[in-house]
Amino acid sequence: MTENKKTTIVLFSGDYDKAMAAYIIANGAAAYDHEVTIFHTFWGLNALRKDEDIKVQKGFMEKMFGKMMPKGADKMGLSKMNFAGMGPKMIKSVMKKHNALSLPSLIDMAQEQDVKLVACTMTMDLLGLQKEELLDSIDYAGVAAYLGDAEEGNVNLFI
Repeated sequence: MTENKKTTIVLFSGDYDKAMAAYIIANGAAAYDHEVTIFHTFWGLNALRKDEDIKVQKGFMEKMFGKMMPKGADKMGLSKMNFAGMGPKMIKSVMKKHNALSLPSLIDMAQEQDVKLVACTMTMDLLGLQKEELLDSIDYAGVAAYLGDAEEGNVNLFI
């Protein structure tokens, strides 16, 4: 009996293009029957944020983080050539022309393929993010849970 291969990805970046790379790799690995975990921490949590305003109780600093960070994967900027928001519009236009999937579509596909999407609870506390503000059907865990998955991983990436 063959044991399933495991792929773990730490998504630390809040950049659209880097998050896309993480999700393209995750979906590819899932298609090859890998058990895949994406552990979202710090700015990578923005990929899991809902794009609408969610009313939750927050302190001043938590409200400020919430206003400064993009709401949802589609609002994330590029790592290079962001050009005050023009870069993402340009890349999305090129992607559409070439029938490439958007980041929100890649996230949906990952969920359909049972990729384990994990939000780092420590970072959620630091940035003042609450479960209600993140996508439904994701997991919440700390670094120990990620390390447990990564320890058995055949592929471990930090993006």
